[in-house]
Amino acid sequence: QVQLVESGGGLVQPGGSLRLSCAASGIIFSINAMGWYRQAPGKERELVARITSLGNTNYADSVKGRFTISRDNAKNTVYLQMNSLKPEDTAVYYCNVLKKGIAVYPWGQGTQVTVSS
Repeated sequence: QVQLVESGGGLVQPGGSLRLSCAASGIIFSINAMGWYRQAPGKERELVARITSLGNTNYADSVKGRFTISRDNAKNTVYLQMNSLKPEDTAVYYCNVLKKGIAVYPWGQGTQVTVSS
């Protein structure tokens, strides 16, 4: 049974930073591409960052230069370092395994990120 458990969210002021973590179990983590998604109230879930099994990364334009995705295969964990946060980054953040660019497994509970002064 695949489990994806996100953590690290919280309330932060504009310009602040957070580091999100996603622990995966039930999969061979190292061979899978992983992605971070977010869903803001009233909006569709969107992919903001992805990392391949080889460590290649790409980002949505809205977060490029501010967010960094990374992975630790020994810990079966993918991270999202978020810097220079803006109010529009407020959302629930989720991770998932990507196959051909599509999220594969049921969503976890996500972690709430709120950027507000």
